[in-house]
Amino acid sequence: MARRKEISKQRIFSAAYKLALKNGIDSLTARNIAKAVNCSTQPIYLEFKNMGDLRMQVLKQMVHKLETTTLQQVYVDRPLIDFDLSYIDFATDAPALFKSIFIDGKFGNDFVSHIMMNLGTQKLGEEIKLDQFSAEHVNNMVISNWINVNGLASMAINGMLNLDQDQIVNLLESQLHSAMLSDPLSHEQPNQMFAEGEDASLANKLS
Repeated sequence: MARRKEISKQRIFSAAYKLALKNGIDSLTARNIAKAVNCSTQPIYLEFKNMGDLRMQVLKQMVHKLETTTLQQVYVDRPLIDFDLSYIDFATDAPALFKSIFIDGKFGNDFVSHIMMNLGTQKLGEEIKLDQFSAEHVNNMVISNWINVNGLASMAINGMLNLDQDQIVNLLESQLHSAMLSDPLSHEQPNQMFAEGEDASLANKLS
């Protein structure tokens, strides 16, 4: 009869996941995980190809949770704004994890960027009508928003963002409005739908 494994793959993965939540993905070393599981490092290398494989599996699970739950919170019933506020709250709730995924960029940078750009585009499409803009302009609006919210999140975890939610929402709306009026990342002329009546409200312009 084959000897029953004492340390399962799921047990190792769960310990690694909890460790990453608390201390960031760069804390996932064989020694740290073995200590959390209370075993030697041998079971880790028996269950996973290498530490890179384990880190990527943990990262994928975390990004899936971000995509489906963490960044889907509702604050002001504005899809893109809610996405941004969720992102800032995630940064302040799990600063070590936020830094290892979105600032240090050591693990799965292309994978994470692809997921977040797609999600940002989806949220933007729920916020405004995308067919009035070129594909390049849409992409640049998402990038501009991404740059803006990353700055706010970084300030938040450093204790430098002394703004209430209404003020943050105003900043986010202002950035989005500006990016719609004129693409800051290209040499395009301002969208003609905004050529007249610049004092009109954004809601009226989008109606």
